[in-house]
Amino acid sequence: MAGLRCPRESRAARRRRAERILRRLEEAYPQARTELRHQNPFELLVATVLSAQATDRSVNQATPALFERFPTPAALAAAEPEEVEPYIKRIGLYRTKARNLVALARRLVSEHGGEVPRDKEALLKLPGVGWKTATVVLGAAFGVPGIAVDTHLTRLARRLCLSKAKTPEKIGAELEELFPRDKWVFVHHALILHGRYVCTARKPRCDECVLADECPNRQNA
Repeated sequence: MAGLRCPRESRAARRRRAERILRRLEEAYPQARTELRHQNPFELLVATVLSAQATDRSVNQATPALFERFPTPAALAAAEPEEVEPYIKRIGLYRTKARNLVALARRLVSEHGGEVPRDKEALLKLPGVGWKTATVVLGAAFGVPGIAVDTHLTRLARRLCLSKAKTPEKIGAELEELFPRDKWVFVHHALILHGRYVCTARKPRCDECVLADECPNRQNA
């Protein structure tokens, strides 16, 4: 994302711009939510782990058969990684993810009674679960406020000049300072959808973008 330009802006001005961006997002994506298909927190956790360095589409193609075969943490905990691999073979890093999912399920059974914990620190101790995955699961499954940052949010935060931070955790913290706490989960999902379908990495569709007049880096400005 070389060549981005961010004019000097006070914190108050950036906060006002964030308020306008939020209103536009609410109009454009009123029902914004994760596109990972799931029926419960366990399925969401598994799907989110699988989505690392993979598309939601590829995950959604794999999980129906996976969840039919391993519908609960106990069922997955009783498996070996080699039994899981065929169900996720089309997803990147499938061998590593199969090992992590089995280890994760065993930890859920042995330490959490087969339930997905609602505590971020507990989630972060699970194999294959990082800060982004934990934040996504807490927000989408339990409504715990947080802005998880993936490649889409990183790109939009920089293009919209909402954050210049370099790590997902710091970008998320800066975004959380700009938006109301009760909107953090919505902002996460809405910005992902906007980045996935409009403000794409290679060819942003600025002529169709509801945020174009709030974006210092729109094309043909």
